[in-house]
Amino acid sequence: MSLKPGQLLREARLRHRVSQAQLAIRAGTTQSAISRIEKGRVSPTVHTLADLLHLMGEDLQLEAQARDAGIDATLIDERLQMTDSERLDYGIAFANQVIEMSPTPKHAGWKS
Repeated sequence: MSLKPGQLLREARLRHRVSQAQLAIRAGTTQSAISRIEKGRVSPTVHTLADLLHLMGEDLQLEAQARDAGIDATLIDERLQMTDSERLDYGIAFANQVIEMSPTPKHAGWKS
């Protein structure tokens, strides 16, 4: 589970035994500004969050990861190995199956 920026800041601050007021002085801001971030009332920029963490001796690390979109790439590869005619037949069969499973079929299906 990922933390919200305010939660991340608060946990780091408590880990370092730094009060909101002390962090505010280091950052050149007010205690209430730190409080608003920690309570999620304002969302700091990535740069601001990184700066606040840096003042406590920590680095902010962001990373992007590929998401599992639930798509089986092997099935795509299999379809691409088919001829145009095979893909068309497969598509028609699939469409017919969807139509048959529909609670209110519109027509008898596609003919190949």
